[in-house]
Parts: sequence; C-alpha cells; structure tokens
Amino acid sequence: MTPSHILIVDDDDRIRDLLKQFLARQGHTITTARDSAMARKLLHTLRFDLVILDVMMPGEDGLSLLAALRDSGDQTPVLLLTARGQASDRIEGLKLGADDYLPKPFEPEELALRAAAILRRSHNPEAPSEVEMSGLVFDIKRGCLQGPAGLVRLTESEQQLLSTLAQHAGTPVSRETLAASASSGTERSIDVQVTRLRKKIEPDPKTPIHIQTVRGIGYRLMPD
Repeated sequence: MTPSHILIVDDDDRIRDLLKQFLARQGHTITTARDSAMARKLLHTLRFDLVILDVMMPGEDGLSLLAALRDSGDQTPVLLLTARGQASDRIEGLKLGADDYLPKPFEPEELALRAAAILRRSHNPEAPSEVEMSGLVFDIKRGCLQGPAGLVRLTESEQQLLSTLAQHAGTPVSRETLAASASSGTERSIDVQVTRLRKKIEPDPKTPIHIQTVRGIGYRLMPD
C-alpha cells in the first residue's frame, strides 16, 4: 500500500509511541499530538491521509474535535479509539463522520488493518455504480438487484445494507457502521438481514462467497 501521513492524537504517551513505531515500520509518515489543541494546529498546517483520534482526552475530547473538523468541511478520514463498552461514544462518532472505531485495549495489528482499509477507501473514493455477484447485478444508485429471472425483491433494510456493503466492496465494514446506515438500526438485526440477503444472493448460503463474515469486525462484500 502507498505510504501515508498519519496523525495520532492521544494523551497516553505509551499508546502514541507504540502506534508511531508500529505504523512507521510499515512505511507511513507519523505525526503525533498529545491533545486536541495540538492536533488543531497540526491540521491547520499539514495535510494528513488519516487521523487516529482518542475519544477520551483531557480538555477538548475527540468527539468535539471530530465535530469541528466535519463542520469546517475537513473530510480527512478518522479512526476513533474508544473505551470498551462505551457504545454511545462509538455511535456518536459514526454519526459525526468517523470512518471507523476501535475499542481499547486493542492489538496494534488490528488497528493497522483497520487503518489500511480506511486508506484504501479514501484513495479510491469513487464507488462502482453496480456490482455483480454470481449472475446477479446490484445497481447501487437505484438499489435494485437484477437476476436472470428479473428483479429480486429486497426489503428496505436489505437494500440499505447491500448498498453500504457495495459502496465499500472488498473492504470490511463494522456492524455498527452497517447498523447506523440501515433503518433496522441494531447490530443484532444486521446479522439477521445478512442471513436473509445471503439466501437471495449466494449460490450456497451456508458457504457464502459474496457476503463474507470478518471476525471481530463485521462483513465484507466480495463481487465477482
């Protein structure tokens, strides 16, 4: 993957140093900030490909900084670091425009994978207009699934779920991101919708090849 400039914002010196060393070994340029005030100054003077942002910090917290970024029109991708169990922070962050989140404590390898997925999406911002899956064609803009026998009926929730997955084809999408984009609105209901979608899309729903489960994250759509 092309090296990127990543800003790490966290008041924990140990986490900042760990992530800086780990991501730098992968070829990325890393800048760090200990709080939102320092991050604001850096964001005004430098261009970043990704911001890794801790939610709970003294002074201005990460959610406030994220809101300010999006209000100013800054669409730099953001990966939130949240306290485990704080679902409200994760949901609020996704609503404010975060690209993904990772609960603490975490493995650096998982953070690197999530960061890589975000960077791939941001470097390829134009989503395909349609995706093909074993003889079926899904028109993302219209939300229509067409098969050899004609239109395949989708519920509103199934259509929203498939649209989100198709827009990020090939990339894992978290359950919370999917829940936030679907009218069903809960992670448990996402699993139910995926099961139903697989019955309509997969040649063998018990061995899915298109809507794949990504352990610990959510789901990934793999077109033909």
